[in-house]
Amino acid sequence: MVFFRSVSALSKLRSRLVQQPSFLNGSVRWLQMQSSSELDLHSQLKDLIPEQQERLKKLKSEHGKVQLGNITVDMVVGGMRGMTGLLWETSLLDPDEGIRFRGLSIPECQKVLPTANPGGEPLPEGLLWLLLTGKLPSKEQVNALSKELQNRATVPDHVYKAINALPVTAHPMTQFATGIMALQVQSEFQKAYEKGIHKSKFWEPTYEDSLNLIAQVPVVASFVYRRAYKDGQIIPADDSLDYGGNFSHMLGFDSPKMQELMRLYVTIHSDHEGGNVSAHTAHLVASALSDPYLSFAAALNGLAGPLHGLANQEVLLWIKSVVEECGDNITTEELKEYVWKTLNSGKVVPGFGHGVLRKTDPRYTCQREFALKHLPDDPLFQLVSKLYEVVPPILTELGKVKNPWPNVDAHSGVLLNHFGLTEARYFTVLFGVSRSIGICSQLIWDRALGLALERPKSVTMDWLDSYCKKAA
Repeated sequence: MVFFRSVSALSKLRSRLVQQPSFLNGSVRWLQMQSSSELDLHSQLKDLIPEQQERLKKLKSEHGKVQLGNITVDMVVGGMRGMTGLLWETSLLDPDEGIRFRGLSIPECQKVLPTANPGGEPLPEGLLWLLLTGKLPSKEQVNALSKELQNRATVPDHVYKAINALPVTAHPMTQFATGIMALQVQSEFQKAYEKGIHKSKFWEPTYEDSLNLIAQVPVVASFVYRRAYKDGQIIPADDSLDYGGNFSHMLGFDSPKMQELMRLYVTIHSDHEGGNVSAHTAHLVASALSDPYLSFAAALNGLAGPLHGLANQEVLLWIKSVVEECGDNITTEELKEYVWKTLNSGKVVPGFGHGVLRKTDPRYTCQREFALKHLPDDPLFQLVSKLYEVVPPILTELGKVKNPWPNVDAHSGVLLNHFGLTEARYFTVLFGVSRSIGICSQLIWDRALGLALERPKSVTMDWLDSYCKKAA
């Protein structure tokens, strides 16, 4: 890739990173800007882990008693919202700027990560390398990692049998999670733990499980799709394609634009720091030394909830209900009326608002840019654009929403629908495939850093009443 041979490009990126807010310095500090000739990801990690272990040890010894904030009753009864309580190295979510992967924003990742096509979208393999090592990979390193994932992607027959034992009408997420649980019998971590392994080496079988899992989830996910919607006609992998392109191919979509969309989709959905339901669930389950398969399956069950990953399904269904009731040429006033009708019925407008973000989700923005480039005349995209103008002022007027702006789910379904993936019930499976990259990357570091069993303290309402009366 030209980027890694260009001193001027590196200098510009270094300059941008130096200008980042001070709270990002810790994560950006060890983001290595030089390209390494080492193509083996495992070897890279083996060199990096001792440094980060020592960094954490020093942090605990020198600053272990530093307070990070006050816990309020609102936080306790409000789902621990805003409570700082997890270490998550791979990404950090800023309320105004959105997600940063190892300190890099989505636009920066689009500029500097290797691509399949000149000027195209980042390869998910490149983001995996970045999340795990904090280093920007070369195209050669990404190609080597892509080939390694292909070699790890064989799924045992018993996995397909487990999925086939379910009704074909079962929700795709149910089928997908079942397949992941069936993969668990091959866990290298479980085998190593049962034989006896020193805790300093826990990360190595976790690495093997995680890379295997990341490699296998597109195969399982595409099997679920073809089983549920295409009469079980399975499409074998194409080893000439990269991770995102091959996933699109196995689903049955060989359009170059759809393959580019899948690369973008997997990349931007991969990680969103550790506090969201799926990431937190995986971290919690893994803290009990459950293997990556058990941890990721638990995460998928959280992702399947309508307040989390299932929202992308709800958005497209809601948008299509707008068209069904109001027609293709809906006016701004008619759209406003429909939005108010939705809100007055006690429902939410799906795809708007976020628990942390306070501005438009950058993941929405990059999808919008993709649409403007590849499908500007799509009627549903034009409707999404109109919703961007209509919904935020209404939610602001309502006065109950801290963030009236669109999130990632507001756009993804329309893009998928345009290229022929119209089955909204399947969308959350795509989210799950993507999230395997972020969750497994962090899980490897959980093991390498020896992070503790998660065990927060809970209290009763009587305890809260008593405490608050004494504090008054």
